[in-house]
Amino acid sequence: MNRESILVVDDEPGVRSMLEAILKDEGYGVVTVGTGEEGVTAATGRAFDALLLDVWLPGIDGIETLSRLKARGVDAEVVMISGHGTIETAVKATKLGAFDFVEKPLSLEKTLLVLRNALRQRRLERRNRALLDQLARDTEILGDSEAARRVRHEADAAAASDASVLVCGEVGSGRETVARHVHAASRRADQAFVHVACGALGGAADPVVLFGSGAEPGRLALAERGAVLLEDVDGLTGALQASIAAWLREHPDVRVIATAAADPVGLASPLREQIDVVRISTVPLRLRREDIAMIAARYQRDLAREYGRPEKRLSPEALAALSRHDWPGNLRALRNVVERALLFAPADEIQVSDLPPEFGGATHPAEDLYGPYESLAGGLAAFERYFLRRALREAKGDLDAAARRAGVSAATLRDRIG
Repeated sequence: MNRESILVVDDEPGVRSMLEAILKDEGYGVVTVGTGEEGVTAATGRAFDALLLDVWLPGIDGIETLSRLKARGVDAEVVMISGHGTIETAVKATKLGAFDFVEKPLSLEKTLLVLRNALRQRRLERRNRALLDQLARDTEILGDSEAARRVRHEADAAAASDASVLVCGEVGSGRETVARHVHAASRRADQAFVHVACGALGGAADPVVLFGSGAEPGRLALAERGAVLLEDVDGLTGALQASIAAWLREHPDVRVIATAAADPVGLASPLREQIDVVRISTVPLRLRREDIAMIAARYQRDLAREYGRPEKRLSPEALAALSRHDWPGNLRALRNVVERALLFAPADEIQVSDLPPEFGGATHPAEDLYGPYESLAGGLAAFERYFLRRALREAKGDLDAAARRAGVSAATLRDRIG
């Protein structure tokens, strides 16, 4: 069944009832109104995926209705219905963002086809917006402190060149974000960006993975004229480092952006000389505490949007508790704590009591697994919640780690602990 919702705006009761019946049979949610004014009110009070909008309406006509809808930020796909439309009307509607036209008397087959195409277009646009939003989050260096501004300035300066970049810092301090920012702001942004997790390498098959074999290209070759991100490059064996250095000498068109520890003692020559050209050092959270409250609030908004849940506010006391913490896990640990609070906090405002015990929060009492459940299904559901919440607590709020511990997907974990 479809989940999309459709608003029908037409002054003919017969057309409204016919479209309502057909669209409901197709599985759509349907609302019908008879005037443009009612259409504007309905569409601004509720999110619709598509509108079927008659051109000729009493009061304000379809073109004026469409204009008002766009002025109010309604982003539903609009299909215009016209009994005797003109080219001028079609041009006006198209300029205002209408997806297509269908003519009266309506062909139900054509109307459904155009509507399906409009909804497919909307889904593609929403997916593209989501990908762009995710890209922006993955490359945004958060913080207003002097330290954060310094890192942004250095990343932007590095992006303006083709020099190799080494991003050094503590685990979880945003090294990968800085690396992605450099690539996204560079002239190679529209070229490939190949991520190599060096920490996962170390076996006999790794040279094949990196450099390929026969007709199969390796990971490095996929970068072509773009860039390769060598994450935790200082963790590679000396032999692999030497092989990568030799490969890079033969492929000067590939830009290298690498991440390593704050003091990358494991990075050896000749690879060190090749990639440690521009160095950017990230700053741990404990040295820029003034950024913690802003970053925590941002994580909460992003996670609420990602999970499709209502946003929750962090109380001043909760923000103060977060800001006092030393954060040995840095940004990654902060995100985990905010994610856990968003999932577990019962009210719209996250309190200190909703945070883990190390922040002054309450310990979570064991659930009553022997409560007065009316059925076996109820008791099993209670045990499932207990089991998954315990896994999340044992993983210290790390959703992915908890999901692996429990043997379920992260999406399943999110859905079933709420």
